[in-house]
Amino acid sequence: MNPADSAPFAILDPWGHRLSTRASLARTAAFATLYAAAIIVGRMTVMADTRMALVWPAAGVAVVWFCAQRGAPKRWVDVAALITIAWVGNAATGTGLLLGGMLAVANLVMAVVFVSLLCRFRPSLWGAGGTRRLSHPRELASLLAISAVAAAAGAVYGLTGLWLMTGNVTAVTFADWMARQVTGMFVIATAGLWLGHRISTCAARTGSARGCWNAIDRALRAVPALRVAESLAVVLCSAGAYLIGFVYDGGLPLAFPLIVVTVWAGLRLSTTSVVLQNLILGTAAMVFTLQGEGPFATIDSPLVRTVVAQLFVVLITTVGLLLALGRDERVALLAELAAHEEQAARHAALMNAVIDSMADGLSVIDAEGRITLRNPAGVRMLGPADAVGDVQFRLSHLDGTPIDTADLPSTRAARGETVDPVDVRVTDQDGRDTHVYRVTATPLTDEHGRRSAVVLYHDVTAERRHHAQLADFAGVVAHDLQTPLTVVEGWTEVAAESLDAAPGHPAIDRSRDGLTRVTQAATRMRGLINDLLAYTSARDADLAPAPVDLTELVRDIAAGRTDAAVTAGQPVPQVVLDPLEPVHADAGAVRQLLENLIGNAVKYTAPGVTPRLSVTSTREDGTVRITIADNGIGIPAGQHEAIFDNFHRAHPGTGYAGTGIGLAICHRIVARHGGTITAEDNPGGGSRFVFTLPAAELPAAPALVLPTAPAPAGNRRLAVSAS
Repeated sequence: MNPADSAPFAILDPWGHRLSTRASLARTAAFATLYAAAIIVGRMTVMADTRMALVWPAAGVAVVWFCAQRGAPKRWVDVAALITIAWVGNAATGTGLLLGGMLAVANLVMAVVFVSLLCRFRPSLWGAGGTRRLSHPRELASLLAISAVAAAAGAVYGLTGLWLMTGNVTAVTFADWMARQVTGMFVIATAGLWLGHRISTCAARTGSARGCWNAIDRALRAVPALRVAESLAVVLCSAGAYLIGFVYDGGLPLAFPLIVVTVWAGLRLSTTSVVLQNLILGTAAMVFTLQGEGPFATIDSPLVRTVVAQLFVVLITTVGLLLALGRDERVALLAELAAHEEQAARHAALMNAVIDSMADGLSVIDAEGRITLRNPAGVRMLGPADAVGDVQFRLSHLDGTPIDTADLPSTRAARGETVDPVDVRVTDQDGRDTHVYRVTATPLTDEHGRRSAVVLYHDVTAERRHHAQLADFAGVVAHDLQTPLTVVEGWTEVAAESLDAAPGHPAIDRSRDGLTRVTQAATRMRGLINDLLAYTSARDADLAPAPVDLTELVRDIAAGRTDAAVTAGQPVPQVVLDPLEPVHADAGAVRQLLENLIGNAVKYTAPGVTPRLSVTSTREDGTVRITIADNGIGIPAGQHEAIFDNFHRAHPGTGYAGTGIGLAICHRIVARHGGTITAEDNPGGGSRFVFTLPAAELPAAPALVLPTAPAPAGNRRLAVSAS
């Protein structure tokens, strides 16, 4: 749409400029002149015995007038002009002042009702406040219905006046009123709305009358010669058909077969040409009928004759415009469809280019295991296979065990599962080399409900090899550092004992302080080495899942912490322990996991505060959710996820010793068992760690009720209570 069309034509002049009061009045004068001419034409067809006109084009002119002047600054002038012209025109042609006034009011009512209903139901059309042209057959039906309602509203005044003057208003009179008013409004209004939009659009685009005429000239010159010839043929055939039908008919009722030329025009000519043809042919039909020519002239009753003739005009107008608008709508839809197809083709080409350029392999596999789509990287990584079965024998778990068909990522996705990234081993076609691919599979359902799987392959062979080398290096270094560290600790202890046996001297005190610092550094270094070894073990050690009694395991770990606290003279941790659900996991890895979490809960407690912990569990769909809550110093804001990273310390420089690897080990252990671990704030103060492990079919142990008071030194009982 042209930007100039964004403003309603009702407040613009014919060239798209904002309409001034002076210009609006000038246009009022032009429409008033046209309306007066329409009044005269209508009054020339008055039947003497009824004082009613047989045709009334003024109704259609009034509608177009009020549509064009809808937003004029002096609308009351238009109303006054219409009333005056209608009253004077009717009274001057023999209706009398009373009937003339009633008919004038009827004309105003019809115009106002038509425009109001048009604005209410079709506000986007030109003339109703919008800028869009007639484009749908259903809009044509709306105009016909609006014309009928407006004509009925006008009949209240017009026929009342006629009844007062003649005392004779019959059903035929009402039918005649409706026929001529509906015909006048519908035929002329459709033409006016269409041509008004075309003129408005052309004027807004070109900016002047000369520019508009030049645009029309260029458009006419661009019409193909064959279309020009066809248009001339339609004109000649229409003229010949109407002459034969209305003049040389030989008394035969041949009018309605004349619709053939209207159908021809509606199917082949432009909509503007169809509108003009409807006006010309409709006028010709009415003129011939009024002159007593044609098949309608054989009807005896003038009222019935006029009603039938006007129905014929409405019919050809409706048929022609229905065909033309339907054709325009079909052409627009085809153009839109072609544009969508072109856009879809471009998107498909772009998508293919993106998929083909991917370094990762991609395959689409249907429910029967057939590979329906794959990119070049997928062919390179898996070979030119047509089905999953062609490569399944080359796939295996990381431990070398074959992958069952039901466990294949593509099979699981075809069942509707979303497969998280899983690493698989793939042997080359020649069997000489092995790769590790990280596979992700997502279900894909088409419009028929058939399910397929979209599978992505990412080669992580080099990455895993690099990580393995780093882990091996860390393990070797950590292991090899144990020996010199043991030597350092041993000789430090010997030196300290020697200094203790020597007599007091200031230099001896300084040496003893230095040895103490060396001992502390060696202790921290041993803790770091042990953590590195533990992390390597948690990462690479083979897991041996088995039923694990978490209640007994936590009880044993808590007892160890109690012994350590008693030995160190610190507050004994208080543990509230529910009967815990058993899990199916590696016992050593789970012990290490709980040791780290419980140890952190005890360690990160404010000085002088007795550590209090609660350990609970719930069973959820094949997993056990374990929660460890404490009353410690908590986790700083924004670090609840970062604490699981390697070497991350949440409380550096606060006197709490640590290497930053413990929680990374916990995360690794839980992840290797297929679970999750999170940290959050404890509502009662402190922290709360929640992790999941696979559930085991093992009955839960009964609740433990043990002393909660701190045990004295030498008493090795666990301080645990049941909740």
